[in-house]
Amino acid sequence: MEVIDRGIRVNAVAPGPVWTPLNASDPGMSPDEVAQFGADYPMGRPAQPEEIAPAYVFLASDADSSYITGSVVEILGGRTTS
Repeated sequence: MEVIDRGIRVNAVAPGPVWTPLNASDPGMSPDEVAQFGADYPMGRPAQPEEIAPAYVFLASDADSSYITGSVVEILGGRTTS
């Protein structure tokens, strides 16, 4: 509300587990944990970066989302939040 009069929209993307090359090199995860990363989500796997990127592009586009502000787009592979 503080910046809307300046034409600034504030939104967020909140992804669940996303697979990146850094997952396998995380010293805090065992090989079994890496193999099961995202398996507890309904889709049974983590998202790929290219699967979540369109949400960022959508929110950045005035042509597609000029009336959207104060929203969080959750990308959770079928998991829901309350």
